[in-house]
Amino acid sequence: MDSKEKRRGILERLNAGEVVVGDGGYVMQLERRGYVKAGHWTPEAAVEHPEAVRQLHREFLRAGANVIQTFTFYCSEDKLEISGNVTNITGAQINEAACDLAREVANEGDALVAGCVSKTPCYVKSHSENEVKAIFKKQMDDFLKKDIDFFIVEFVDHVEEAVWAVEVLKTSGKPVGATLCISPHGDMHGVPPGQCAVSLVKAGADIVGVNCHLDPLTCVQTVKLMKAGLEKAGLKAHLMIQPLGFHTPECNIGGYTSLPEYPFALETRAITRWDIHKYAREAYNAGIRYIGGCCGFEPYHIRAIAEEVAAERGFLPPASEKHGLWGAALEMHTKPWVRARARREYWENLLPASGRPKCPSMATPADDYEKQLETKIQM
Repeated sequence: MDSKEKRRGILERLNAGEVVVGDGGYVMQLERRGYVKAGHWTPEAAVEHPEAVRQLHREFLRAGANVIQTFTFYCSEDKLEISGNVTNITGAQINEAACDLAREVANEGDALVAGCVSKTPCYVKSHSENEVKAIFKKQMDDFLKKDIDFFIVEFVDHVEEAVWAVEVLKTSGKPVGATLCISPHGDMHGVPPGQCAVSLVKAGADIVGVNCHLDPLTCVQTVKLMKAGLEKAGLKAHLMIQPLGFHTPECNIGGYTSLPEYPFALETRAITRWDIHKYAREAYNAGIRYIGGCCGFEPYHIRAIAEEVAAERGFLPPASEKHGLWGAALEMHTKPWVRARARREYWENLLPASGRPKCPSMATPADDYEKQLETKIQM
């Protein structure tokens, strides 16, 4: 793509009924690659190691992503100060560097740049609307200097804070998507998904949905509840989903952070590319047209989304040049039992083993989040 002017915006694409494929997770992938410190999860790598961020952007683009999100998770000044992990780089420097990297890679294809803001420690600490909005305003101003294409509010577990973020970002005049990290039971104050969606749309969100914390099919269920709430209220918005790339059948309100394996032993819970095909189809059938991923989603997962909706989009991503659909390339294998796996039926019906005979199939999540919810509801 030669120039930004040739691109259609996010709402133009969604209004036309197109499927928009989002990108995948950044903080967890970059932590595993040695560029993010777990616990802090701050994005200073955009300044310190731009080559690492740029490479991951490129892999998602090649896999079929239509949107490149800025690597600005947890980049509010209050979070950076609390983490103590970033002492010589400002939030503004990170935001601007992240915008430049995302735009550079987006320009290599027909992709848009989304400026992303996430929840702030200030909300829980002070619960001051003015203070929280001032933090979002500062981030918004950084993004507007770089003329991003639209905004995404992500990883917020209290709908009230997300509403405040949307209200600030809408003053930019750019489209705003808002994704909550909530379960089918609602946000951390017990606000149901349908009501959350209504509040976000009334605040001005053009796109609503969920991201992170729970596995794909659970997130699809939550977005369905959001859709039902909007329909009941007579409101309309585009639907968006960017779930966790791990199986979390025993989790609920607290999401995967309540699992004993979080964050350093989640590998055996990883979603396969075939799981992603099922997720993408379920999301599409639910009326969701912005389909991506969050923590745990690697480029091959994004490619699986793009391959599942290739008929609807009319093309395959560049990364499919190195991937036989449903294992077709295995027909060239020298072993006959491997060649026998070159078919869709095999992979769709496979029940993969973990290879860990002494491990349970599920764990007992910490119940801190559930206790917090009960306390807040009683209050």
